Amino acid sequence: MLCGLVQMTSSDDPAENLIGARASVIEAAENGAELVLTPEVTNCVSTSRRRQNEVLQLEQDDRVLAGLRETAAAKGIWLLIGSLALKTGDPDGRFVNRSFLIAADGSIAARYDKVHMFDVTLSENESYRESDGYKPGQEAVLAETPFGGIGMTICYDLRFPYLYRSLAQKGAKIITIPSAFARPTGKAHWEILLRARAIETGCFILAPAQTGEHKAVAGKIRKTWGHSMIVSPWGEVLLDLANLPRVGVLKINVDLVNAARGRVPSVLQDAIIRNL
Repeated sequence: MLCGLVQMTSSDDPAENLIGARASVIEAAENGAELVLTPEVTNCVSTSRRRQNEVLQLEQDDRVLAGLRETAAAKGIWLLIGSLALKTGDPDGRFVNRSFLIAADGSIAARYDKVHMFDVTLSENESYRESDGYKPGQEAVLAETPFGGIGMTICYDLRFPYLYRSLAQKGAKIITIPSAFARPTGKAHWEILLRARAIETGCFILAPAQTGEHKAVAGKIRKTWGHSMIVSPWGEVLLDLANLPRVGVLKINVDLVNAARGRVPSVLQDAIIRNL
């Protein structure tokens, strides 16, 4: 199977981001990709609640979702829209960070709402409280596809290995981790954690990422790490897109999942540990 990763520098203008995302998805498809993946918050990277309230839409009204569904159908590809920031209509006014798996006919095959919120203090000058603006999801999602089971996660989920073990035990052979990783944590932890999740689960890890400095009409300018990666079930980095917006296409062999688990079947083995 040929996989395509789209690495973007999304702004806080969804219309602008749709143009770039569609062009990149088409490029990947025309290079043979059967499954294409875009990063977290493909539609809008913003630190301003005011700006988000101006430009974000409900799922049924979102033009980025509609446009990318049309593109997937036109090219006959499966497409993971890494995530979209969407309004929910909930009384508390919070948004949702939702990943979509689009089938080759343009239908929505699966949705996943990010479970773990990025509430961290990286330094005196850099902190995030994702839970202030976004409502966390409650359910893990495993989607059945022609390529095998795909477990859907988003960004900060990466730090919670129990989620990945559970997805693998339920049948995932591929796990997606679209992200907008901050630069300090990206430099320190991104590759290490991706490789760890691959080794622990014996899955292919597909991790499309945001990169660079994100243009903003309002709010602070965000800076993300990039380095979209494909990691094998044995923990090898097969593709690294470095830190520029670009598209990468790579052939993967899902049969290697069973081979890796046959060599080290830890994901299939559970022990009862007492007195903990």
